[in-house]
This record gives sequence, C-alpha cells and structure tokens, in this order.
Amino acid sequence: MPRLSEVIAALENLWPAERAESWDAVGTVVGDPDQEVSRVLFAVDPVQEIVDEAVKLGADLLVTHHPLYLRGTTTVAASTFKGRVVHTLIKNDIALHVAHTNADTADPGVSDALAGALDLRVVRPLVPDPADPDGRRGLGRVCELDHPLTVRELAARAAERLPATAQGIRVAGDPEATVRTIAVSGGSGDSLFDQVRAAGVDAFLTADLRHHPAAEFTAAVAPRHLALLDAAHWATEWPWCELAAAQLDEISDRHGWDLRVHVSKTVTDPWTAHAASNPPTSTTGAPN
Repeated sequence: MPRLSEVIAALENLWPAERAESWDAVGTVVGDPDQEVSRVLFAVDPVQEIVDEAVKLGADLLVTHHPLYLRGTTTVAASTFKGRVVHTLIKNDIALHVAHTNADTADPGVSDALAGALDLRVVRPLVPDPADPDGRRGLGRVCELDHPLTVRELAARAAERLPATAQGIRVAGDPEATVRTIAVSGGSGDSLFDQVRAAGVDAFLTADLRHHPAAEFTAAVAPRHLALLDAAHWATEWPWCELAAAQLDEISDRHGWDLRVHVSKTVTDPWTAHAASNPPTSTTGAPN
C-alpha cells in the first residue's frame, strides 16, 4: 500500500497547488504523510455527512473539490460545524485533500467532466490559461453537439444526465431555439458572461446564476438567441469526482498500488425540495 505522501504527490501532479487562484485554499488539510492509504473516497463537499460516509467505508483519504477552510479560523473545536469535521477525520485516521480551482482549470478538469456527462465534444477552454503553451488548460469549456438540439431538448438532457437535485435545470431564452455550440462551466459561472458572448456559442450551462446578471446578459445578447441553462452547483461539479477517481485508479494501476477508489453518491446540494409554480403565460408584465 502507498503512503499518504505518495498518493498526495500523485494528486498534486494532476492538480498542482500553484495553479489555484490566490484566494483559494487547496492541498492537504489533515493527514499524516507516513500513514498507509488503502481506500480513497472522492466527494464534492467536506461536510459531516461525507466524513461519516468515509468512516463507514473505512477510507484513509477523503478528496473533495470544495475547501473545508476557505478563510482563516481561530478554532477547530468540535462544537463548531467544521471543527467537528476535523475531529472526526483525525480520530479515524482519515486524511483530507482539496483540489478546487486547480482542478477547475486542469486538463482534464471539472468542466471537461461536465461536458462528458452531457456527451458534448470539447473544442477549447472558454478562458484559456495564459501559462499553458498548448492552450488546453483554462476555465470553462467551449463545446459542440454531435447534432443540433433545441434549448428545451438540451435542458432535458442535462436534467437526465446530471445528478438529480431539487432545482433541476432552469432556462432563460427561447426553449425552441437551436443549439449547435455551448459553453459549460462547473460551479458558479455568471462572472464568465463576457467570455461567453465573445465565444459565439448558442447556449451557456453553468450554476448559481443570479437574477440581475442573468437579466442583463439576456438583454445584451438580444435579438440573438443565446440561452442560459442554470443547474445546481453541486450537480455541475459532481461528474469531476468520477473523472478524478478514474485518474487515480489509473495511477494506482501504473504504480502497482493496492488502492481502492470510491465516489460518494451522497447528495450534498443544500436544497432538498422544489414546489413548481404554474408555467408563466408571458415573459413580461406583472406577476399572476
């Protein structure tokens, strides 16, 4: 069995910490470099429910996309939400490693996994990494469909292929407009509206779209048909867990490690229910 330091070295090779944004908090949070690792669990969120799953599984290492401590803290007391996570990890000899924005821009990365889940063909990064001489790394992806779909059909595909959440898929734009090219970005994506417009795509699928930025975007692209598809944040990033697990599996086979790799299917999206309203009769005018 490999030591934790060896597994972390392999993960750092996939997602170097220096490629994370300056505000990010990536890397190993807890863990003894000399401990042996036989079982690894991948998940989006380092929350107590996932840590309890890692304990039950007998995992030695938990790899998550979201950081545990994105900002500084003065306590890891077990009476706090995050402190309890730390206590549970340490008591059960489970290491925690985070790959966040360094996994977003990797090749392949979070948006490649999202595109793969929807059977989209990746053409190029939406926001290329200027430090990448090959032009393959970067934030988001510009993709092509094998055959055109309407916005409605594309939203239905996303709802079917991505993990089920209470939100589902929200759409802004003409549901019957044709989509041949689409930009995708796992996680919050409304900061990328300028790059999406410049990419000349027919649609943009991401998460966490807010009212005012979305309204301004759709007004700015009119009368051109450019639809927005808004999925749950967790759902757009979960496919990366399967991609990352497969990458570690390949590394394990190559090194001859006795390593078992798992992906959590626990839904940690915070929204638990959705009550649908009656379909709107128009996109203008006063509410019903």
